[in-house]
Amino acid sequence: MRLIALLLLVTPGIIAVYGIKLIRDALFGEFHPIYFHIALQGIAGVLFVIGGIAFIGGFILHRDRKRNLTKGRFKQKE
Repeated sequence: MRLIALLLLVTPGIIAVYGIKLIRDALFGEFHPIYFHIALQGIAGVLFVIGGIAFIGGFILHRDRKRNLTKGRFKQKE
């Protein structure tokens, strides 16, 4: 079970790191032929970073809510 949780956190982390690489390459003019334009490459990088960080943050928040570690700060409204 812990291995599955580790894979669930590592995969979006790798996607976020790839997004940072795409942003860096777009800023320095390194074009990847998969993307049609360098601006699309930068936008895809931003989306990968935001998506990866949001998934990891949501996973940690869900786990903390389940274990009652949020101290009422992030309680779900009924």
